[in-house]
Amino acid sequence: MVSTLVPAAALSETGEDGFVLDASTGIAASDELEGVLTWLQSALRPATGLPLHRRDGDGGIRLAIDPALAVEGFRVEVGPAGVRIEGGSAAGVFAGCQVLLQLLPPSVYRRARVTGETWRIPGVRVQDRPRFGWRGVMLDVVRHFMPKHDVLRFIDLMAMHRLNTLHLHLTDDQGWRIEIRKYPRLTEVGAWRHETQVGASRESPTDGRPHGGFYTQDDIREIVQYAADRFIAVVPEIESPGHVQAALAAYPELGLAGRSYDVFTRWGINDNVLNVEESTVDFFTDVLDEVMELFPSSYIGVGGDECPKDQWHEDPRTQERMRELGVGDEEQLQAWWIGRLDQHITSRGRRLFGWDEILEGGLAAGATVASWRGRAGALVAARRGHDVVSCPDDLVYLDYRQSDSPDEPIPVSIVLSLEDVYGFDPVPPELTEAEARHVLGGQANVWTEHMDSPRTVDYLVFPRLCALAEALWREGPGDFGDFTRRLATHLERLDAIGVEYRRSSGPLPWQRRPGIVGRPSTREEREAYIRSVVANIVS
Repeated sequence: MVSTLVPAAALSETGEDGFVLDASTGIAASDELEGVLTWLQSALRPATGLPLHRRDGDGGIRLAIDPALAVEGFRVEVGPAGVRIEGGSAAGVFAGCQVLLQLLPPSVYRRARVTGETWRIPGVRVQDRPRFGWRGVMLDVVRHFMPKHDVLRFIDLMAMHRLNTLHLHLTDDQGWRIEIRKYPRLTEVGAWRHETQVGASRESPTDGRPHGGFYTQDDIREIVQYAADRFIAVVPEIESPGHVQAALAAYPELGLAGRSYDVFTRWGINDNVLNVEESTVDFFTDVLDEVMELFPSSYIGVGGDECPKDQWHEDPRTQERMRELGVGDEEQLQAWWIGRLDQHITSRGRRLFGWDEILEGGLAAGATVASWRGRAGALVAARRGHDVVSCPDDLVYLDYRQSDSPDEPIPVSIVLSLEDVYGFDPVPPELTEAEARHVLGGQANVWTEHMDSPRTVDYLVFPRLCALAEALWREGPGDFGDFTRRLATHLERLDAIGVEYRRSSGPLPWQRRPGIVGRPSTREEREAYIRSVVANIVS
C-alpha cells in the first residue's frame, strides 16, 4: 500500500511484518497532540468500529513530536509491535496520520461500520516533508453558494491531500457571502440575485431562478476552527475596487453618483466600480475589521483584479478626486485604493493578499501577490521583492475544460488535463535562487460560474486536485506514469468518500450539460490574451 500514497512520499521502504488494528489497539500521545489524537479517533472509528481508546505506552498507535523533523515533515513506521507517527510539529504528525489512513484499505474512508474487513497496515517506513509552505485551493462560494456542510467536506478532502491553505472567495458582483454586522444590507440584499446566467457566451440565457446564501459569523467561526483542527489556514477575500456590484446593490452610495444597481446576474467582467471617497474607504476598512476578527490568517485578501477604469475616467467627481490626491492616472488610483487597505491591514498586524493586477501602478512592500495571468505576475512580483503564490490559469484553473470532447459540461477556455496540472511548478525557471525564495507555493483556483452544485465541483476538481497536491508537495518534476498507477487505488478512496470525480473515460451521463454553450479557446488564443493584459506590469 505504500506505493499508492497520494501525494507520494520521498522515502518509502517496505518491511516484512505489518500490524493489524483490533479491539485491543490504543492510541498514545502527549497532551500537545490531543487534537490530532481526537481527530484520528474520529477518522478511524466509523468504518472500523474499533474503540481506539487513548492509552499510555506502546502496543498500538503512538503519536510523537520529533523536533529534528521539518515543521510539516513526518515519519511513519509500522511493524508487528504497532505504529509510530512522528512529526516536526502537530501539523507534521497530522500529515503522518493522513499517510496512515492511506496505508489501510480504501474502505476505511466510509462513514459507517464495514464488516468483514481486516484492518491490516503493511510494514513500512515512510518519511517526507513538503517543498512549499503554501499548498492551497481558492474556492469561489460567490458565483454559486456552497452550503457550510459542503465547505467542511471540501476541507476534509484538502486535508486528505495534505493541502494547508483555503483561500475563500467571499464577495463579488454576483453575491456577498459573509455577514457583516455593521452593514446588514450586505447580506439582506447582496447575498441574493434574482436569476443566473446559464452558459458561458454573451448570448447565454438566464434561468429565472433566485439564487443566494451567506455564512453567519458563527458559521465562519466554525469553518475556520474546523479547518484549523486539520492544520488548514483560511484566507478570506473581500473584493475591491472592482467586482463589487453585490455591495453596490446593498449600499449604492459606494458607487458613482446617480447610479442604482441590482446584484449582477451575468458572468464576466463588470464595469461597475467603487467610488474613491473617504467614506467608501472607511466602509471597507470597517468590513475588514470584522473580517479580521473572524479570520486569524496572516493574509487578508482584497481582490484587486479585473477592475475596469472607464467609469473612473469618465466621472467628473473621480477626476476631481484624483487631482485632490495627486494621482496621475486611473491605474495609480487603483494603487492608491489598494495602498489604503494595505495600511489598514498592516496596522492590524496582517498582510495584504491580492491578485497580480495589484502590481499595476505600484504596490506596498509587504503585499503578497497571487499570480494568475500566466507567470508574468510571479516573475515581476518576485523580482520586486514581493512574496508570491503561483496560480497560473493555464495550469491550475480547475473550471477549465478537461478535454476536447463535446460531452464536457459547459466547456471553458483551454483544455487543462490531469497531466498538465501534475506538471505544475510554482517557481518560474527564470527566477534566480534569491528571487525564487519569494515564491511561497501555489494553489488551484476553483471558479464556480458553471459549478452549480457540489456534485459539479467534484467533477471539475477531482482528480485534478490530487495531481495539484502532489505537484505542490514533491521535490522535482515527478513521474506522471507512476502517479496514474497510484491514482487507480486513490480513486477507490474517493469512491468510498462519495466524491463524484471525472472518470478518465469522460463524463458520466448526468455529468454532461447538453445544449448549454461554453466558451472554449485554443492555447494560442489564450496566450495572446494574457500577453495583452499583462503588458503594463511586464513593461
